[in-house]
Amino acid sequence: MNPDRYLVTAALLYANGAVHIGHLAGCYLPADIYTRYLRARGREVLFLSGTDEHGIPITLAAREKNISPRELVDSYHDSIKESLRSFGISFDIFDRTSSKHHHQTASDFFLKLHEKDCFESLETQQFFDEKEGIFLADRYVRGVCPVCSYEDAYGDQCEKCGRSLSPQELLEPRSLFGGPLSERKTTHWYLPMHRWQKEMESYVKDHSHWKSNVKGQCLSWLAEGLRSRAMTRDLDWGVPVPLPGASRDKVLYVWFDAPIGYISATQKYRPKDWERFWKDEKTCLIHFIGKDNIVFHGLIFPLMLSLHGEYILPHHIPANEFLNLEGNKISTSKNWAVWLSDFLETFPENVDTLRYVLCANMPETRDGHFTWKGFQTAQNCDLVGVLGNFIHRVMVLTWKHLDGKVPHSHDLGTQENLPDLLKRLSAEKEKIERELDGFHFKNALSSFMNLVRWGNHHLTEQSPWKTINTNPQQAKSCLYFSLQLSASLCILSEPFLPFTYEKWKNLIRLPEGADWDQVGKKIFLPGAHTLSKPSHLFTPIEDSLIQTQIDKLSLKSSSRRT
Repeated sequence: MNPDRYLVTAALLYANGAVHIGHLAGCYLPADIYTRYLRARGREVLFLSGTDEHGIPITLAAREKNISPRELVDSYHDSIKESLRSFGISFDIFDRTSSKHHHQTASDFFLKLHEKDCFESLETQQFFDEKEGIFLADRYVRGVCPVCSYEDAYGDQCEKCGRSLSPQELLEPRSLFGGPLSERKTTHWYLPMHRWQKEMESYVKDHSHWKSNVKGQCLSWLAEGLRSRAMTRDLDWGVPVPLPGASRDKVLYVWFDAPIGYISATQKYRPKDWERFWKDEKTCLIHFIGKDNIVFHGLIFPLMLSLHGEYILPHHIPANEFLNLEGNKISTSKNWAVWLSDFLETFPENVDTLRYVLCANMPETRDGHFTWKGFQTAQNCDLVGVLGNFIHRVMVLTWKHLDGKVPHSHDLGTQENLPDLLKRLSAEKEKIERELDGFHFKNALSSFMNLVRWGNHHLTEQSPWKTINTNPQQAKSCLYFSLQLSASLCILSEPFLPFTYEKWKNLIRLPEGADWDQVGKKIFLPGAHTLSKPSHLFTPIEDSLIQTQIDKLSLKSSSRRT
């Protein structure tokens, strides 16, 4: 595919809790790195996400806090948006699904499918909590999984074995609220997905470029045979079912309306030309998600788009696995997490350190791991000892021996190293591009750091501080080489380390117009170009600060952060 533009989405976050590092590594950081890379290459790209403000998780959290769902989502939307902005996630728009515009967009989408006879209206038996006097949506019902015997399976899925379920399949079903269960008749609108089994098999088959975890999970569902899935729920919070005769307590299933949020956000941000991003085959639609959202983005939403008939389908779905913390799974209920808001308060100058660590440990093909000691090592060894050390040494030497000015090329004598620099830069940049194009972010970061190490090695090998008096041309040539490498590295760092990039380009006074595509083709710092005064890009993190963070964690904690 040779697209004219890119539409990049990051999964909507439930507005029922704070952002933690698992969210960042699983979805938001890779999406941001990729989007920044596309922008650096001059591609037209729209990057969006938002808060998912409907569904059972919202109503449950609001119930626990004894507030309304509206009060809950209003309290979380802005804080989530601000946390992600402070982490450098460069959304064009961060929207919300409780807006009037989204409700109208989702309603119109549902009506379009209804007009095309895509739904089946079925009266079925549904669990009813006699004490609460309410029908129980699938997540309000717990029980024993009939497949693996897990005792606390949800009514829609077993989190232990991953099997898709219905509440009626559970053994020993019980209400989440503790009231006695009965079964009563209710009507819902179902999407009979089995009707389009062959079409979805062809769609997945045609996307052989998908990551193995994405394609594998979709093929597993297809092998079991697609089934009818209710697209409405008995709830009083959500997008009302827009059909005559539908009772007031019937809303669209959250996984029907939530992905439509990508469309409504685009309409809001680009009201005059939003259709270019959703209805033009020259647009590449990419969904960044965690592995728990694969089926919805790989099968259900594409089917919805296909049935509507006017929209393009997702081209890439680069889902990541989960991130573990200090050897254990992240658990919000046990407060076993590193919360982004807490991190930003404690480490305001180390945002790029966290971006670096999460990228280096990104769970691209298997679960990743974060430790506070690893975080400290990455800062003190990689960022201070390798990257920061190279930049600082070059600048200090340039100021000490050359008054902070880049040497003139005609003063260098032979420049035999310069072709090697450009050749190496070109090759490594192409490698970084291949890795980023293939969503291999760890490898791309590794290639970037290899360039830094190469620069450090060259500087140490040439030792201009030793030869500046005995062989000044050689010393100047080495510093010229290192300064030009620094400028190119600065440009290549931006997707990974955007805050460092801003400091770095100011230190070297990177000329306007120096861009990604010129790396490996030209030099950026002309002769007599004056650098800013040297300062450190990174500073070491002390042991005591890290130990404090480790002490905060406790698997035995019963507190909850929602």
